[in-house]
Amino acid sequence: MTKITAIIIDDEQLARENLRLLLNEFCPEVEVIGTGQNVEEARELIQEKKPEAVFLDIRMPSGEEGLELLEDVKSNNFQIVFVTAFKDYAIKAFNINSIHYILKPIDIDDLKDAVAKLLNYKELFSQDTGNLETYIESIKNFSESIHYQIESNKITISHSKGIKIIEDTSILYLEGDGNCTNIYFTDGTSFFDTRTLKVYEEILNENEFYRIHKKYIINLNHLTDYLHEDGYFAMMQTGAKLPVARARVTEFIKTIKAL
Repeated sequence: MTKITAIIIDDEQLARENLRLLLNEFCPEVEVIGTGQNVEEARELIQEKKPEAVFLDIRMPSGEEGLELLEDVKSNNFQIVFVTAFKDYAIKAFNINSIHYILKPIDIDDLKDAVAKLLNYKELFSQDTGNLETYIESIKNFSESIHYQIESNKITISHSKGIKIIEDTSILYLEGDGNCTNIYFTDGTSFFDTRTLKVYEEILNENEFYRIHKKYIINLNHLTDYLHEDGYFAMMQTGAKLPVARARVTEFIKTIKAL
């Protein structure tokens, strides 16, 4: 079994102990090698224990304390899992940058999913150091978006060959595939991401991307035609012909007329 070492940082002792017990019981792949209540203790543990992952409460108590620790990722090469009560904008920032997070109160399935991502990234880092550099850049992007409350058009995706940061303008369209998403780009390439199409519907700019079907989201900037012969279809610049759901036709027409 592949294992990963981790520390837990939270200003509440009960929260630290609860997470440690949950990891011990449900995630045997994680070896908890230390706990701390603030960033100062976190830095001491990181220097002493060299953990591969840090489970970090982002509100200790204001949130800025947790963000300070992000500056240490580059020099110490650890992954971060945010354990947070943040909602709304922060969740969008997490998803855009493919940052591991768990919402409080902790759901066991979410915890297992976060650990699975840690192990997957660990493997990707071992395969190519460039993946680690991309992860560090995504952490930086996340920190800036949270700290300055800025929107970003950069999206981090994890695919079969590694981790990649893309510009959303390069996306042609997205296709849902169960709980995953195929992303097609204007240069003819594509990537398979383990996030759902619903996640992308939430993080992409609603003025530029439109969900035309339960399986498809298109970039309106690359739409060339709307056809209504033998069905309803959106034609993209590359020649891709994508179905528009009947229930979405009226709103879709209004949207493209307003472009």
